[in-house]
Amino acid sequence: AVVSTQSKQWYQRRVHGDSATAAVSATTSSQASSQSSKMSDFPEIKSKHSLVAKYVTEPLWNKLSKEETKTSGFTLSKAIACAVQFDNQHCGIYAGDSDSYTVFGEVFDPLIQEYHGISADSKHTSDMDASKIQGNIDPKAPVKSTRIRVGRSIDGFGLSPGITKEQRLGVENLMKKAFDNLKDDLAGTYFPLTGMD
Repeated sequence: AVVSTQSKQWYQRRVHGDSATAAVSATTSSQASSQSSKMSDFPEIKSKHSLVAKYVTEPLWNKLSKEETKTSGFTLSKAIACAVQFDNQHCGIYAGDSDSYTVFGEVFDPLIQEYHGISADSKHTSDMDASKIQGNIDPKAPVKSTRIRVGRSIDGFGLSPGITKEQRLGVENLMKKAFDNLKDDLAGTYFPLTGMD
C-alpha cells in the first residue's frame, strides 16, 4: 500500500509527537493548550453558549484550576481549551484521562448529565446479550456494507487529549505484543508508519 507523506506526518504527530491532539486539530489544540494552561485568572470562554460557559464558574475555576490528574498531568485549563479558543463549541470540554472525570467531576458531572439528559444518580449498565438486539433493516433496501468502531481507553494511559508521547509509545508497544499473539487467519505483521518507505 502507498502511504502518503501527509499520512506519515499525521501518524508521527499522533504517536510520537504532539500530546495535545484530540477532537481539535493538532495545531490549534496545542496552541489552545499552551495559551490556556498558562492562565491563572478565570479564562474568557469564547463559546458563550457552551456547556463549559454554563458549568465552569469562577468559583469552580478558582477551586480546580491548579489541580492536575495523576495519569497525564491534565488540567481544567487543557480540558476547556477548545471553548476558550473557539466561539462555536456546544460542550467545549474533553477529558485528558479517566482521572479527569474525578478530579474535575464538579464540572464534568453536571455537564454530562445535561448533555445526555440523565439524572445525577444514573448508573451505566452493560448488556452484551446479542439476542436482545432487534433488527430494523428493510429487506427491500439491504445494507451493502457497514462499519462499527469501538474505542476503549487503556488503564494507566491518557485519552487522546491528554496522552503523553511516552504513553503513546507505551500503547504502541502494548499493541505490538497483542498483535504478536494473534494466531491463524488473524496473524500478520505490524508495520509502523514511521520508517516505512
